[in-house]
Amino acid sequence: MEAIVFKQLEFVRKQTLKVLDGVKDHIAASIPDKFRNHILWQAGHIYLVQERFAFLIHGFDAELPESYKSLFAPGSAPASWTGTAPSLAEVTDLLRNQPQRIRQNLKGRLGESSPSPYTTSSGLTLETIGEFVNFSLYHEGMHFNAIKQYKALLTP
Repeated sequence: MEAIVFKQLEFVRKQTLKVLDGVKDHIAASIPDKFRNHILWQAGHIYLVQERFAFLIHGFDAELPESYKSLFAPGSAPASWTGTAPSLAEVTDLLRNQPQRIRQNLKGRLGESSPSPYTTSSGLTLETIGEFVNFSLYHEGMHFNAIKQYKALLTP
């Protein structure tokens, strides 16, 4: 089962990277009408949540730039940003390397109980490391879809 989770993690991420490929910085930083975030926020949010769900919640070291916690946190929006945001290329580089780091660090540990069980906003309680990683696939899929929609709205 573990191999399937890691395989799906890599597949989902490849799809996310494919949809981000070729997005120009001005498009990535444009907020479509009636939305509150942009493609850059979506990509950074995917990275942040994956770091939290794979590493931070369980007490493991993460590769997380300090500014990401405020820029890409749930409920945040570019309209309230006060610092300098990373470029889409910077976020994409982090996204590209993340699945391999997760596999390397969590191989053989997906069945372990998390020291901090978590109940999602939709009411699902995550109790093992594997449950967190597996749920992050659903989470990424939601934001992948938002990126696709934003691209369709913003690209001539």
